[in-house]
Amino acid sequence: MSIQVAEEQVSEQIRTKVPEEHLEHDISRKQEQGEHRQHGHRKDAALELLGNDRVEMTDEQSSLVARKVDRFILPPLCWVYFLQILDKSCVGYGANFGLQTEAHLVGNQYSLVSSSGYWAQLAVCCGFTAFLVVRVPTKILMSACILCWGATMIGLAFSKSFGPLLANRFLLGMFEAVNVPLFTVITMTWYRRHEQPVRIALWYGTNGVASMLGSLLAYGLSFIVSPVLYVYQILFLTVGLATVITAPLIYWRLENNPATAKFLTPQERLWAVERLRNNNTGVETKEIKWNQVLECVVSPSVWLFIAVTFCVNVGASVTNTFGPLIIKGFGFDARQTILLNIPFGFVQAAVCVLGSILAARFGYKGIVIISFMLPACSVQVSSMVSGELQTSRAVCCSATTASVFSLVATHSSTLGSPQTMAKSFAISLVNAGLAVGNIVGPLLFNSNQAPEYHPGVAAVLGIFIACSILCGVLTFVFALMNRHKEKQRVAHGKPAKIIDSSMHKVYQAAPDAEIEGGFRLGDQAFLDLTDGQNDEFVYSY
Repeated sequence: MSIQVAEEQVSEQIRTKVPEEHLEHDISRKQEQGEHRQHGHRKDAALELLGNDRVEMTDEQSSLVARKVDRFILPPLCWVYFLQILDKSCVGYGANFGLQTEAHLVGNQYSLVSSSGYWAQLAVCCGFTAFLVVRVPTKILMSACILCWGATMIGLAFSKSFGPLLANRFLLGMFEAVNVPLFTVITMTWYRRHEQPVRIALWYGTNGVASMLGSLLAYGLSFIVSPVLYVYQILFLTVGLATVITAPLIYWRLENNPATAKFLTPQERLWAVERLRNNNTGVETKEIKWNQVLECVVSPSVWLFIAVTFCVNVGASVTNTFGPLIIKGFGFDARQTILLNIPFGFVQAAVCVLGSILAARFGYKGIVIISFMLPACSVQVSSMVSGELQTSRAVCCSATTASVFSLVATHSSTLGSPQTMAKSFAISLVNAGLAVGNIVGPLLFNSNQAPEYHPGVAAVLGIFIACSILCGVLTFVFALMNRHKEKQRVAHGKPAKIIDSSMHKVYQAAPDAEIEGGFRLGDQAFLDLTDGQNDEFVYSY
């Protein structure tokens, strides 16, 4: 039986059991009631939709909703993240085709242009992006940022000297700063925790796809001979126009949350929300709570996430910024160097998907992260011992760390409700670690080390080893925090052990039996609580 036929049968069952107009009326009534709860305080969209009710649902119905979400939400995420990486990588491609010469860049000006976007990202990460993610509707925020960075790419196309290049690259980084926090929150808003690693890997894996297709695009455009535009300008202009055109399409296609999604039927909206109850992370809330920000700042797990993200992106920045130049240093021309960047992109995409599948299958993200750091470490060691040939391989094999950041993004689902201020602020801080890593990484390499770059490779090796150790510490910390949660639950009259069914492949409803005080497990899921405030939250590591 095909998926389409199965969906039609389920939809027919819905229509025979509950008239759709009745559901619409009931949903509208609940949402109106929710607006007046707790003296006008904004509440999670799931609580406004369901109230205290539980919705009966089978695994088949949960899968039906997941497939519809995959069709309507995942493609925009993948396409926009692909464009963001492509836009960001264009400076590196441009350097291959004479950007430094034609824009008269001297000394460390190219490095400053490359890193200026991350300085901008760092400037707006700590607080401002968290505020935007919490307060601005998702489709409006994403569309506006896409339009702005697309316009900035067009500005880069007409930049022929250091000043304009630096200014436009700074603006590009500023408008792109919201992407990782927003995309992570969107994934956690729509998917069960078991489903999140693969979905994050699919949109983050477009990093590798952008490296492959971006290389082919740059290769093809390099054959255009223009009396007015340089090759790098043609590249920037092409990508910028594609980005600007994308903005209105994303506004039309994307939905803010499953409780209001127009592509879901009224019954499917109830299912889409209910299937997230076991996540204990809510759906969407627009209220800022400063006590949640304080909780985030003092959380050891948040700072460990920041440190791991920093370490991973030190190596990633080297391959993204200097990888093509390192390869070119071995005697290849510009077009050959661009084509040799394709295997690097393939490895990035492949390890992202493989790492997420392993994490979803076995549930131990920390072990998977450490195992994917080992190839990068071993190749860094061999490059120091064997010389030039191994150094070029180190550039490619460092792509295995791409899966690490996608898993770190998934790992951050352990930080509470998707759109609590704590969650958004925590992910913004993690993104700040990404920016600092991309700033520091290129500083470890300079032209005096060419072509072996042994001092830089040694520094990256040390950072990769530190990253593996930090991942082990993070796993240990989460194990301790779970034991602390067990003591909290016992003190509140609840069972010490709670099965985290959000990590199961097959959907299971939250227990409906009442416990001490007349409460049921899962009643706190949509109360806009952080992981520290919700004693039923279970950390996955």
